[in-house]
Amino acid sequence: MFDDVTQFIQNIYKTTGFIPLHEPQFIGNEKKYLNECIDSTFVSPVGKFVDEFEKKIADYVGAKFAVATTNGTSALHIALLLANVKENNEVITQPLTFVATCNAISYCGATPIFIDVDKDTMGLSPSALHEFLEKNTYIKNQQCINNKTGKVIKACVPMHTFGHPCRIDKIKDICDEYCIRLIEDAAESLGSLYKNKHTGTFGEMGVLSFNGNKIITAGGGGCIVTNDEILAKRVKHLTTTAKVRHKWEYSHDMIGYNYRMPNLNAALLVAQLESLESFLLKKRELATIYENFFNNTTYSFVKEPIAGQSNYWLNSVILRNKEQRDLFLNETNSKGIATRPIWTLMNKLPMFESNQCGDLTNSDWLEQRVVNIPSGIKGLYINEGAHV
Repeated sequence: MFDDVTQFIQNIYKTTGFIPLHEPQFIGNEKKYLNECIDSTFVSPVGKFVDEFEKKIADYVGAKFAVATTNGTSALHIALLLANVKENNEVITQPLTFVATCNAISYCGATPIFIDVDKDTMGLSPSALHEFLEKNTYIKNQQCINNKTGKVIKACVPMHTFGHPCRIDKIKDICDEYCIRLIEDAAESLGSLYKNKHTGTFGEMGVLSFNGNKIITAGGGGCIVTNDEILAKRVKHLTTTAKVRHKWEYSHDMIGYNYRMPNLNAALLVAQLESLESFLLKKRELATIYENFFNNTTYSFVKEPIAGQSNYWLNSVILRNKEQRDLFLNETNSKGIATRPIWTLMNKLPMFESNQCGDLTNSDWLEQRVVNIPSGIKGLYINEGAHV
């Protein structure tokens, strides 16, 4: 039924064997920097590669400061804590996201509220956000109060789904209007721009992830970027077990977290950053190939939104309905082509099924139709015989 698609993907990758959804590329100085790190014996969170990576990633996205963490989830957790999210607070996010977004909110003792996404971005919808806040909240003492629960809505965490920027500027304006602190989940969108500005730099803090399947990776790792020097210093202190600086004493002035990125991971990421622009270029080339192919089919390829420049981390197609989606998933995977459905909506998971929601029409529609297709650039062929 989907022979045209499977044969096309196999032709792109020049194999009838297994084709992964996404796999990392280590084509530069990764081994060199790792050996240098090992030889230095500084393999834990203290070392020159951590400092170098933080400076280079901040420069790349146009932020003043960056603090590297163990992973994206720990970065989100700390960002929420420093946004003063506490037990019994509420945090607005989207149901169409990876579970880490909501887990981090829950670690703070707060409760996620789920607001719909836009179909074209698959990210938080500013119109749905404004409608919910207008109908369900009021402002008191510079705090946004939920009419239904009486609780403070402290923060908003939009996510740039699969690397496609959401309408983050409008979301920021709404958050400012309603006294809500904005934290961007840019875990999937390193290299993506909205109105020529990097995702992750619109909010008070932005969170990046360098998990093994991301566009650059150290097998793990995360990062918080911000333009606020005080926040950056607090992030570094809190993620380093809140240790008070001293030549030899071990003293801590608050409950802290062992969330700092090891020097080994940072060494990998310094090398990966050197290849990032070439990765982005090749991923855009792959997206163009997919777009041209799917334009001649009955399936819709998910393109970058207007005013956005996507990193095309994971390419996606939209099927007619859930039945066709399931047939597509079964046939492609049975032929060794790794395809995946979009995540189960967060409000359908047992731990969040009683949470407050807005109208989730778009999220439901996308959940039933969206499939990720192979998006790696390792072993990719753009033209016959031309290796990328």
